Amino acid sequence: MTIRRRVVVRGRVQGVFFRDSCRQRAIEHGVSGWVSNRDDGAVEAVFEGEPDAVEAMVGWSHQGPAQAQVSSVDVREEDPRSEHGFSVV
Repeated sequence: MTIRRRVVVRGRVQGVFFRDSCRQRAIEHGVSGWVSNRDDGAVEAVFEGEPDAVEAMVGWSHQGPAQAQVSSVDVREEDPRSEHGFSVV
């Protein structure tokens, strides 16, 4: 079974290696998708894969890397789109 979640992470999340840390963690968990900085200062990511792995990534998003200060995480369920690999956009 494959699930997909879109997250928008707010706080001090740009300029703290959030995207690269997210990519590394996603690869470790076998999760596909992407992560990107948004113009409003947030980071947006899509996680697609096995439910436990995707939920682990969603959970990680609430903390991020050590330098991040996450103030909020919005999570939306989406239909899987057969993502392959994980990229920083």
